[in-house]
Amino acid sequence: MPFYSEDIIEEVRQRNDIVDVIGNYVKLKRKGSSYFGLCPFHNEKTGSFSVSPNKQMYYCFGCGAGGNVFTFLMQYENYSFAEAMEFLAERSGMTLPKQEMTAEQKARASEREMLLEVNKEAAKYFYTLLRSPRGERAMEYFTKRQLTQDTMRKFGLGYSDQYSNDLYTYLRKKGYSDEILMGAGLITIKESRGAYDKFWNRAMFPIMDVHNKVIGFGGRVMGDGEPKYLNSPETKVFDKSRNLYGLNFARTSKRDFLLLCEGYMDVISLHQAGFDNAVASLGTSLTSGHANLLKRYTKDVYLTYDSDGAGVKAALRAIPILKEVGIRTKVVNMQPYKDPDEFMKGLGPEAYEERIKNAENSFMFEIRILERDFDLDDPEGKTNFFSEVATRLLEFREELERNNYIEAVAKKYNIGFDDLKQLVVNRAIKLGGYKKPVQMKDGRNSKKKKEDGMQQSQKLMLTWLIEDTRLFSVVSSYISPVDFTEGLYHQVAEIVFKQYEEEGAVNAAKIISMFENEDEQREVAALFNAHIHEVESKSDKEKALKETIIRIKQNSINYRSKVLEPTDLQGLMKVVSDKKELENIEKMQFSL
Repeated sequence: MPFYSEDIIEEVRQRNDIVDVIGNYVKLKRKGSSYFGLCPFHNEKTGSFSVSPNKQMYYCFGCGAGGNVFTFLMQYENYSFAEAMEFLAERSGMTLPKQEMTAEQKARASEREMLLEVNKEAAKYFYTLLRSPRGERAMEYFTKRQLTQDTMRKFGLGYSDQYSNDLYTYLRKKGYSDEILMGAGLITIKESRGAYDKFWNRAMFPIMDVHNKVIGFGGRVMGDGEPKYLNSPETKVFDKSRNLYGLNFARTSKRDFLLLCEGYMDVISLHQAGFDNAVASLGTSLTSGHANLLKRYTKDVYLTYDSDGAGVKAALRAIPILKEVGIRTKVVNMQPYKDPDEFMKGLGPEAYEERIKNAENSFMFEIRILERDFDLDDPEGKTNFFSEVATRLLEFREELERNNYIEAVAKKYNIGFDDLKQLVVNRAIKLGGYKKPVQMKDGRNSKKKKEDGMQQSQKLMLTWLIEDTRLFSVVSSYISPVDFTEGLYHQVAEIVFKQYEEEGAVNAAKIISMFENEDEQREVAALFNAHIHEVESKSDKEKALKETIIRIKQNSINYRSKVLEPTDLQGLMKVVSDKKELENIEKMQFSL
């Protein structure tokens, strides 16, 4: 990973206006001096996601996501910092300096880059091994599954040798440490056995992120070993809840919906048959993280899960998760076959295309499965069934949508529309009414870490200074970075005051780039985006500023009084001096 100087990083950032970059991902609308849109990092109905052209920052008042143009790409696209640099440099027509890594730069390279590098080496080794005499058994397995050489190449399929230290020996010779190999989830080390491969004697499926970076592996055992299927453990580059198998290809599909499968072979078979919009979760149930990831690429998902009991249960779990983020969902009928792979071999692409056209509405699918729990030939069973259906119809908050579903259910089960609607009304009365349409919560009221009053005051002061540097002439006479007692707040205040002193301006977006940790970047962005209540008159503004200065100064005095050593005479004299100054501030009339 190349090392870039602060000047080059800042030049790349300045060449890429944050409103233009984020506008390619989020629909933004100008409100005052900022732009607002729906947050891409959490589900919301009304936009609390703000982008400030003046600060060159984004911040969501709902979930707290925030940063500059680099952090946006790192969060949204799952880029490393180096990848974000390369993307933005290319976007702005800038050529980054090419240089070999020195020993010092290599030491500074992130662990994430090293993990991606070793995963790539492992994938290349597995790929080569499959095509050697040692990989004959796995090649036979893939061939029997009717995969072509082109398909195997596209997905980078491979083989892990039957010897349990084969990959370990190879990668150690390449210079990778045990620590990196363990961090990538490629080896296990036990005192009784030493180091051995996580995957051996398995047909290998490299797992790639949306940018075609190998982040993990899935392996299918050759023979009768257990477990039959094995996935990489969670690592710093492999988060099962934030990645989907095949999404690196499906994201560029011309189809406007995604097919969601259960297994790797289902995805591969569908892609080979021309359905390049198929993806699968990574050996785990669908999560809200998956749903939000899917939402970035489509509004419609077709569930093409196994047709057995487990597949039906998985679909029933997935439907509400997808609905929660606003994804429309339908269910593809696989019968009489178990899964898309078997279906494709049995009936072929044209029949599957027809199944997609006739996919079942997800609510009607839920009702059809619910029907299995009741005896509709028995009057009591039939009554109980419709009572449960009526309860579920209450989930639709909008009356028009609810009536549409009442009509669809009534038609399917040959019951009068008015009768079913009355039953829904009765259930609503019994259960306390209809659910109200979801009102967008102002992000400032959402569940976030509770701040105390002093944190709010210090954050407010930093936001004021960032937004109106003229305040430095007033504030700096009474407050300095030492008065910001919170750890990160103090660190940021030092940078802010120093920037203004040296440059006569404050560059908020540049300050964010000084912090490598994603959580710190997020918190720094929050420091520059405190919610400021609108104050109309000049006198009210002056009063608010004075009160905030007094609170921060008083807290600073109290804090230093507690931590001062009794022998620190200079510190004690400073506290006494500040107390007198505070008395003077309280008597003063501030003028802006």
